[in-house]
Amino acid sequence: MGLEQKVMTDLKTAMLAKDEKTVRSLRAIKAAIILAKTSEGAGGEITEETEQKLLQKLVKQRNDSLEIFRQQKREDLAKKELEEIAVIEKFLPKQLSDAELKEKLTAIIAQTGASSPADMGKVMGVASKQLAGLAEGKAISTAVKELLAK
Repeated sequence: MGLEQKVMTDLKTAMLAKDEKTVRSLRAIKAAIILAKTSEGAGGEITEETEQKLLQKLVKQRNDSLEIFRQQKREDLAKKELEEIAVIEKFLPKQLSDAELKEKLTAIIAQTGASSPADMGKVMGVASKQLAGLAEGKAISTAVKELLAK
């Protein structure tokens, strides 16, 4: 079952249960899918990889909003963002822990032969492809900098 079908099924269930936060989150996912499918060059279909990137983008947008709301001391809006993040993340693969991420990055660094922070580009290119969907780009970048600085 594709992402769109899962979202529609969950949306119907949430609407029947009158679960407002889930309905709000699922509608956002549905809207993003429709936008992606109707965008130029999509041809009415999107791949599973595109779906994952779409979900990650939605989570990143909400994390950015969450940060802004917390800076402005708007906990009511921050709470809504947290609720939406929780629902959207259910459709994403499990994210790597910091320890797992560093372990995989250490292997990638050995594989690429990187030895200094100047080699970060080589490592990031490989890491971004191998760890797509498993970790956020910012987390990968931070961990690579830390590992190459040693």
